[in-house]
Amino acid sequence: MVPFFFLFLFFLQLRPLPATSPAQDAEILLQTKNTLLEDPTGELSDWIPAGKNSSCNWTGITCDRETQAVISIDLTGKQISGGFPAGFCRITTLRNLSLADNFLNGSISAETISQCSHLYYLRLSTNNFVGSLPDFVTDFSNLRGLDLSVNNFSGVIPVSFGRFPVLEDLNLVANLLNGTIPAFLTNLTKLRGFNLAYNPFAAGPIPFDIGNLTKLENLWLSSTNLVGEIPESIGKLVALKNLDLSRNRLSGKIPESIGGLLSLEQIELYSNLISGELPEGIGNLTSLVQIDASQNNLTGKLPQKIAGLQLISLALNDNRLEGEIPEALASNPNLVELKLFNNSFSGRIPVHLGRNSDLEMFDLSGNGFEGNLPINLCDRKNLHYLIAFNNRLSGSLPESYANCSSLTYVRIFNNQIGGQVPDRFWSLPRVYYLDMTDNRFEGSIPPTIVGARNLSRLIIAGNNFSGNIPSEICNLPELAVMDASNNKLSGELPECISQLTQLQNLDLQENKLSGQIPANVSSWTVLTELNLSNNRFSGSIPSLLGTLPVLKYLDLSGNSLSGEIPSQLTNLKLNSFNLSGNNLAGEIPPGLDMPFFLSSLAGNPNLCSPDLKPFSPCSKPKQTLTKTFETAWFLSALFLTLTLILLLVLFWFYKGGKIRTGKPKTPWKLTSFHRLGELKEEEVFDCLREENVIGTGSSGKVYRVRLKSGQIVAVKKLWWGSGGPGKTESENEFRSEVETLGSVRHGNIVKLLFCCSGEDFRVLVYEFMEKGSLGEVLHGGKGVLEWEKRRKIAIGAAQGLAYLHHDCVPAIVHRDVKSNNILLDGEFCPRVADFGLARLLGRGERDRIMSCVAGSYGYIAPEYAYTLKVNEKSDVYSFGVVLLELVTGKRPVDPSFGENKDIVKWVSDVIASKEHEGQDAWFRQLLDPRITISTSDYEEMMKVFNVGLLCAAAFPMNRPSMRKVVELLNDRRDIGFVAVDC
Repeated sequence: MVPFFFLFLFFLQLRPLPATSPAQDAEILLQTKNTLLEDPTGELSDWIPAGKNSSCNWTGITCDRETQAVISIDLTGKQISGGFPAGFCRITTLRNLSLADNFLNGSISAETISQCSHLYYLRLSTNNFVGSLPDFVTDFSNLRGLDLSVNNFSGVIPVSFGRFPVLEDLNLVANLLNGTIPAFLTNLTKLRGFNLAYNPFAAGPIPFDIGNLTKLENLWLSSTNLVGEIPESIGKLVALKNLDLSRNRLSGKIPESIGGLLSLEQIELYSNLISGELPEGIGNLTSLVQIDASQNNLTGKLPQKIAGLQLISLALNDNRLEGEIPEALASNPNLVELKLFNNSFSGRIPVHLGRNSDLEMFDLSGNGFEGNLPINLCDRKNLHYLIAFNNRLSGSLPESYANCSSLTYVRIFNNQIGGQVPDRFWSLPRVYYLDMTDNRFEGSIPPTIVGARNLSRLIIAGNNFSGNIPSEICNLPELAVMDASNNKLSGELPECISQLTQLQNLDLQENKLSGQIPANVSSWTVLTELNLSNNRFSGSIPSLLGTLPVLKYLDLSGNSLSGEIPSQLTNLKLNSFNLSGNNLAGEIPPGLDMPFFLSSLAGNPNLCSPDLKPFSPCSKPKQTLTKTFETAWFLSALFLTLTLILLLVLFWFYKGGKIRTGKPKTPWKLTSFHRLGELKEEEVFDCLREENVIGTGSSGKVYRVRLKSGQIVAVKKLWWGSGGPGKTESENEFRSEVETLGSVRHGNIVKLLFCCSGEDFRVLVYEFMEKGSLGEVLHGGKGVLEWEKRRKIAIGAAQGLAYLHHDCVPAIVHRDVKSNNILLDGEFCPRVADFGLARLLGRGERDRIMSCVAGSYGYIAPEYAYTLKVNEKSDVYSFGVVLLELVTGKRPVDPSFGENKDIVKWVSDVIASKEHEGQDAWFRQLLDPRITISTSDYEEMMKVFNVGLLCAAAFPMNRPSMRKVVELLNDRRDIGFVAVDC
């Protein structure tokens, strides 16, 4: 018999806690807010007692209508900070506590969380909590929803997480959890949502008894280091709607039991090692709207019944599937995305594809398809992406495509498509990327191309296009790349083409173009590659080519160019240079008069050189004695005249007290941002001479100036007018730098000391960084940057960006984060610099839409390039690339990566190819071989590398905030993190 005393205790535990009064609730709320929370933006400023039950009207508070007791506290997105406010749980009637999307930090102990055992819902996602997951040692018998996602919790999942009797939603996504996914979680038989994605778990299988969770609707285990096969028991999840096991290392076949999941709407299995054929049973899943099993080792043919499903998206790219696409797929009225690229499909593409559905994405590239492109592909005027390169397609481009006004992206290169391109197709207004290389197209480029106002890349090389390049092409303001090489184009190059200010690459080699190269090319300030080789150009080489600030590739070989080689070309820092096979004459400029350039100058028999063989020496002009005397007398007279004029001018200036050699002539305005003692601005202007230049970029020249006080400063003089991008662009950059740096104060942001502006110039004066930029130190070949300094730079730069994103109001998005814009002082402390592209995010603004993509290739976030939307996560991606640079020692774009690969893609490929050999194998292949690595260094480098990958995630939502990045890069401690003090 159980003693009465123990029965009494048992029933006492079942009795609800005594409810607090409304007045007590208000007191608890205020006390907890004032002692545990910080409210920097005043979101909770209305938490002020104002009579009976006033707390029910406070921000984020919901009360029971009858009792007026507080039942919900929802402070989501209120920008509050501090520790976990367990004091709220003293309100015994509280059922929902939602504190998501804030800046709460610290750890949560078992004792602290036990105060909240009466809660139904606890949501703490998107904060900065650290340490182990809280251990729920008390009985949370009513807890239905637990969301701890997007924090920095680490360690294993406590056993107590398997003891929530009514838990319906478990969300631990995007933390730092390790260990394997525990089997005891399959005891949570009431679960509807099981979300553990994006955690660095140890390699382990999907729990064998996953089938116990028969009420499960969402299973999200993406990027959790799963290995082994998908268990057959998964077929018991009859309520499952969303199955996401993507980005793991699952192997074996897709179990046949998956065909019994009749409620399934979405299957995400991409980026695994799954093999075998697609189960026939998939064709029975009538609710299925999305399949993505891309990047696996699937073989065989598509199940015939798959064509009868009401799919919105079918993505099976990067497998080894073969055979033909079922014709019935064209009858699907719901199909929006069809991605089957990089397989071994053959035969013809279903002819009526697109007739019955609002198809937006069509990508069948990298297969063996034959025949024509489907004529109905854009019947519904919704097609955005037409991608069919690397096939054996033939016929002509359907006339119906000329009416596809929704089209934005076309890549159909390396096929056998021929005939003329419809005139209206050239003028599609939304197309920004057009690549028809290596086909059999013919005809001319029509004037109607003027309608393609968004065209950024025009790539039509390797065809049979003929006729003139129309002058209307000059009216495409966004054109950055034009590659029409290896065609039959003729006539003169339009003079106005030099007005294309966004042009980066102009390749017209192997055509029949004639006439002169446009002379006034000063607007090509971002041009990096110019190839006009093997044409019929004549006349002289424009000297202004030598002033282009970022030109790296110049090939004018195989033409009929004449005259001298402009000496200005020696100013260029070229990676490739070729003037061979022309009719150039005269003396080779000194900067090119060396054996290294011999092949680049060959085939010009009239060139001469005093030293370079086999060029003949330059002869001196013969002069008679009389002529010599006449010349000497003339020069003497000229010298005396100029000397007299100079003396008179100096005397006049001296008498007028106006000798100001360095000061601008026009009125100017100075704005100072830091105290500089007795500095006179003339000191700066007097030193803006060529011998003090330390850098030249697309925006202007940078000078090293030593002041009379001994202080050294860096002075940027922006291009103004003909020397660069023009006054509008320079003015925008000047204003952005001043508005940003004039107000910010942080040890990891470069200091703007003062600025000067006048009618014809803009000058910015900064603190001088002795070691130059991180890019120069890391990739410049001047010694090796050891790991400890790299780690210091990573943390300091992260702190600077975190300040811009989280501590500035409004937040500042840099838009050009790269190693060349991180400057280093004498102690290798970093400063984020160059804010010419920076933008402010107004209050409540999630992102801003830009008019064009800005930034540096290799650092630009993928969503920014496609949508032109920019926010803080765009900077996070770029910073992730910088972290990968620091670990690997590689540039963001390197020829060793292979064609069309940047560092993010290269790193991913190395991991995928070596993953079966273990982490040590692939990681050591990625490390910079120039540095000596200790055991502790190895662990630190792995940590920084993982943070870099996290920052460079393809989807913005998966990237951490910069504030979290700072914490991730520092040692984990309950008290927070240790900042790098510069």
